[in-house]
Amino acid sequence: MAMTVVRRDRGLFPKLRKRMRNSFLFVPFTGLLLGWFLATGVVQADTFIHDLDARWSDVDLADLWFLRSAKDFGAAAKSAVAAMSSAMLTFIGVVFSITLVALQMAAGQFSPRVLRIYVESRVTKLTLAVFLCTFLYTLRVQKEYTGATDSNDAVVPYLGASLAMGFVVLSLVLFVVYVHSTIRLMRVTYVMDRVAQESLTLIRSSAGPAARSGPDPDPQPGPGGTLVPHAWRPGVLQTVDVPRLVAAAERDGLVLHLIPRIGDYLVPHTPLFRVCGGPTPPDTELQAALDIGVERTTEQDLAFGIRQLADIAARALSPAVNDPTTAVQSLDRIQVLLTAFAGQPLGRAYHRGASGGVRLVETLPSWPELLDLALTEIRDYGVGSVQITRRIAACLDDLERIAPADRREPVRRHRDLLEEAVRTTAPTPQRAAFALQPDRQGIG
Repeated sequence: MAMTVVRRDRGLFPKLRKRMRNSFLFVPFTGLLLGWFLATGVVQADTFIHDLDARWSDVDLADLWFLRSAKDFGAAAKSAVAAMSSAMLTFIGVVFSITLVALQMAAGQFSPRVLRIYVESRVTKLTLAVFLCTFLYTLRVQKEYTGATDSNDAVVPYLGASLAMGFVVLSLVLFVVYVHSTIRLMRVTYVMDRVAQESLTLIRSSAGPAARSGPDPDPQPGPGGTLVPHAWRPGVLQTVDVPRLVAAAERDGLVLHLIPRIGDYLVPHTPLFRVCGGPTPPDTELQAALDIGVERTTEQDLAFGIRQLADIAARALSPAVNDPTTAVQSLDRIQVLLTAFAGQPLGRAYHRGASGGVRLVETLPSWPELLDLALTEIRDYGVGSVQITRRIAACLDDLERIAPADRREPVRRHRDLLEEAVRTTAPTPQRAAFALQPDRQGIG
């Protein structure tokens, strides 16, 4: 039986936060602006110190700063900042090269679906932003050093050189952190754990309180109502602003049925909403509640985590890679997600308004569909590997024991499919029996 699900939008301006998280422009550009304005402010401050020194000629401000004479310090600062500027340009090239290698490795060995983890990496964005900030800052301050050793009237950059050295130290620390983070992202086990944790967080946050007593509201909507076709640009349905749709339906006293699932690719003129009980809301209002992009995301897509893990396993089982151990590790995380789904409401979600009535009906992946997604491709690609078939058998044993009674039949169906596939490919009954023995490590 489907259950009532309450999915709340998290935080303010979710679309803006999403754009910033998926963009590689905002944080680096912020670093450039920060470097420019910091250089401007520091130059003004050093100019003020120089003017103050000229007025109080009997006081040597260089001594107050625990520095040598202004002339010697200016010469040393000019050389140091010039070296910092050149070094930061080299560092930027290194970071860019490492990032490209990591992206190529992830797309080629893991799955193109996991590239978003690298794009969303805060460490990478912050490192690049600090490097750009330091480079532009030192370049701008270096321009003000011209003539510092040749004229007594030249501005001596006390603050500029000191802050530049601080930026260099910070850049070195971030570079070490960046290398550590990138090496960790190149490990497939870390990527799989990251995907599994994101999916678990989504699964736990998507389920609301238990269903209210009584029958499910409108469990099977009939052919009535008005169909609203998709009339906007094509793309993947990434997120749905549930509160906005519920508020619009509550205001007009109607029920909205969202026909596609989150993660579906929307083609123009395909059915998008079924409106029952009232006039159709304006298209602009419906469009504003849907976020359409070029690829699936983990924000509200319950099945996308399993899709990514299944892709990693399928890539590992390809003849060019032939790495069943990685596929087994992927099955470990897939079983974690299936176990979390086993007791969650699936199939359909009913979102209620302030009056308590159902205002939005959303389609969710069903339990049989999640099992098919999780196991079908891995079973078909890995049927010739004893390690894979034994791990799938152990997974099915655990799921049959944990799943509610009404969800055990799809598990048994996959067990029958596994036995059929193994007996078809195994040369002898003894090898088939060995391949079907449950083992959580495959064959260790």
